[in-house]
Amino acid sequence: MHRAGFVNIVGNPNVGKSTLMNALVGERLSIITSKAQTTRHRIMGIVNGEDFQIVYSDTPGVLKPNYRLQEQMLEFSRSALVDADVLLYVTDVQDTPDKNAEFLEKVKRMASNTRVFLIINKIDLTTQETLEQLVEYWRKQLPEAEIFPISAQERFGIDQLFDAIKAALPECPPFFDKDQLTDKPARFFVDEIIREKILLNYDKEIPYSVEVEVESFHEEEKLIRISAIIFVERDSQKGIIIGKAGTALKRVGSQARHDIEAFFGKQVFLQLFVKVDKDWRSSQSRLRHYGYDLK
Repeated sequence: MHRAGFVNIVGNPNVGKSTLMNALVGERLSIITSKAQTTRHRIMGIVNGEDFQIVYSDTPGVLKPNYRLQEQMLEFSRSALVDADVLLYVTDVQDTPDKNAEFLEKVKRMASNTRVFLIINKIDLTTQETLEQLVEYWRKQLPEAEIFPISAQERFGIDQLFDAIKAALPECPPFFDKDQLTDKPARFFVDEIIREKILLNYDKEIPYSVEVEVESFHEEEKLIRISAIIFVERDSQKGIIIGKAGTALKRVGSQARHDIEAFFGKQVFLQLFVKVDKDWRSSQSRLRHYGYDLK
């Protein structure tokens, strides 16, 4: 008997969805920062065993969109409600449960015919009394859901959650080759690693105005040569990204190169350039060019 299915991870921003995804997959596929809107795409991670295949999807945090990019991010999250065999609705001990009541109502409706696991994350940051109150609250909100208190960061409860997910999968042959880890190409993870370093090194609106595109990716026996462009929306943002005498851009490049080398297990030669793509976040054609599948 072989089990296989799609396990989709949804929830509000900053509740630890990407940390959970990486913990369950055992690989660092989703970038992680303390800032909201870190995840922009729906990212797939595939875990294979002899008698199972779990296809996880990490999704952007649910928010009220202010521009086209955020509209597409919300669409990625909504799409995860449609094709899930198991839905992981992630909250945490600091989350505001009614922040996105409309989305939660959709989760409640699908719980009648889809397995929903309610994940209370970051339990290492609260007391037993508060946790018990949260469990009781969510038991009333999603009575058909199974509740799993965990700490994805500390890996507490991950093994039990993994076993429950595996047992909930339908009998089915694998959807992907058994040696496949993700549906994304190598260039995508280079983009994401560079964008993560921008999120970590710049404040205010700058990180959210940035898109990264790999211009060239040449893999040799012992070295990968990569050229990537950092796009911003304004000329003033370009100067901030580069920094005085190029110091800020060099710092981003050094940090990104280190993580890209760890990801691919090879030495990397990385070149970064900065260009202006005015108002790209609100342009349907530019968003499609950057891989946001607008309907």
